[in-house]
Amino acid sequence: MSVPPRVVHKRRETITALPLYYAGHLLKKHSKEKDFKKYYAELRGATLFLYKDDTQDTYTEKLDLEQLESMELNSPYQKKMPTIFTLTLHTEEVQLKMDNPDTGEEWRGYILTVVKKEIPGRLQLLPGQMLMLQETLLEERRRNLPASRPPLPPRPSFMLSVSSPQCPPPATDKPDNSVPDMPVCFFDVSRQEAERMLEENPEYGGIILRPSTLAKNYALTLRQLTPRGPVMKNYRVTSTNSGFVIELDMPVTVSSLKDVLKYFLEKTEYRLHPYVVSQPYDTRIEVSPVPKCISITSPEPKTLPKAQVAPMLRSETQEELQPPPAKPEDGEYVVPDDHNQKLGEFQLDIELRQAIKIRRENIYTASDKQEEESYENQTTKKSHSGTAQWTTMDATV
Repeated sequence: MSVPPRVVHKRRETITALPLYYAGHLLKKHSKEKDFKKYYAELRGATLFLYKDDTQDTYTEKLDLEQLESMELNSPYQKKMPTIFTLTLHTEEVQLKMDNPDTGEEWRGYILTVVKKEIPGRLQLLPGQMLMLQETLLEERRRNLPASRPPLPPRPSFMLSVSSPQCPPPATDKPDNSVPDMPVCFFDVSRQEAERMLEENPEYGGIILRPSTLAKNYALTLRQLTPRGPVMKNYRVTSTNSGFVIELDMPVTVSSLKDVLKYFLEKTEYRLHPYVVSQPYDTRIEVSPVPKCISITSPEPKTLPKAQVAPMLRSETQEELQPPPAKPEDGEYVVPDDHNQKLGEFQLDIELRQAIKIRRENIYTASDKQEEESYENQTTKKSHSGTAQWTTMDATV
């Protein structure tokens, strides 16, 4: 019973953990071999994975194209002739053959694009194929950003040789901030120290990532619980130009160290977790003793800030005319200033009332005198007129 293509694709994606750019059938042979062998190839990242057929979920062979030195076309592009490429790597020379020349032109475009990080010129491709090739270039550039792949850590002190004193051991009390993508469970320890840490503190976790004794390599130590008891296991992780390879029976290639940790977590069904030293937390709040210089019963009064008011300018004459305040004698009652002010106002009111009363009396007296004088004058006039009348009558008689 054949496995569905979707299941095969998922398995391959889990094993390689690299983006798929192009796939198809091709023929391959080494320089020392006589005949070509047929494979199903997948270009994931800058690595060419070879399968026996399209139903195989684990690759048979792979070619690291980051080591490519040259790619030569044995015959010019022709419609009716198969295409043969000669790939010269650092360690070997491989030939790839495509029966369809159009397919061979696509393979050439994708291989050179992921290796040189640019689209080669003079490609015999359609506009849609060129667009997909451009998307591959953008994805490969994003994947190869400097921050996406952490650099190798410095070698531990016990691994440094005497002939290389220029590489001092890193300080353990200062974290290395130059490696932002390093997993939290990475420790600069040896295998024995990693096993001892996992054995003494199983509650902190069961996976430790550490440097390997081989240059440019890592190692992963984990502690698993089995029916027979806890078991320590160590795995090698090799750093390559295209990513990191987990050295298993079927090697697995991933793009970062975090993906290495993720792969082990998935394969152990998340029954293990990374080794992280827990930080203790306080559970009680204690009240500090009161200092002796502070009294709880009589708190110190708060000092209010004084308002800054511009001083009043007074003339020297006013200051000279004002007599100095008289000091009260012993036993004498001193009237407050506000009380003196009220008494002065009351005294002034009384004086005003008296002045108004006297003024009214004077007005009334003057008016009475005027009336009396006018009345006397009228009486006098009448008396004179009567006397004159009587005198005239007497004379007439």
